[in-house]
Amino acid sequence: MYEGPLQGSRDPSLYRPNVGIALFSRRGHVFVGRRINAHGPFQWQMPQGGVDKGEDTEAAALREMEEEIGVSPKLVSILEETDDWLYYDFPSDLKSRLSGPYYGQKQKWFALRFEGSDSDVRLDLHTPEFDAWRWCELSEVSEHIIHFKRPVYDEVIKRFEKWTTPV
Repeated sequence: MYEGPLQGSRDPSLYRPNVGIALFSRRGHVFVGRRINAHGPFQWQMPQGGVDKGEDTEAAALREMEEEIGVSPKLVSILEETDDWLYYDFPSDLKSRLSGPYYGQKQKWFALRFEGSDSDVRLDLHTPEFDAWRWCELSEVSEHIIHFKRPVYDEVIKRFEKWTTPV
């Protein structure tokens, strides 16, 4: 039975701790990247990644942002962190290819304000995860996301809509 992005009856220990980053431009648009070597129309997403053992979620979000898109933490300000974890389950075909014990991921999401310039985005500073990027209206992000992550993105859109006003 599908429970949506909230915990519901899920056992949190069966979900990998993860962070997601909604990086907002001064114009109120959000960063999306296209997964490297991905095919099809639904390969765009906001940066996200695992929380290392002993790492707090804020440190993980800033580390993942720098690793995935090359943006230094000194070029952002934290606007908000979700209070609760948002969950998604791996589809069975993906789960069968993964070696870990997890049913999916639980994510803390961060709204960050980007205070740099587009030239500060560097997809090649670490092992690339994205091969292209762009600024997108937050309300349109879910249209470009792989199906099993969409409910989480829809929830993030609702919670972070207030950060779309240009500054």
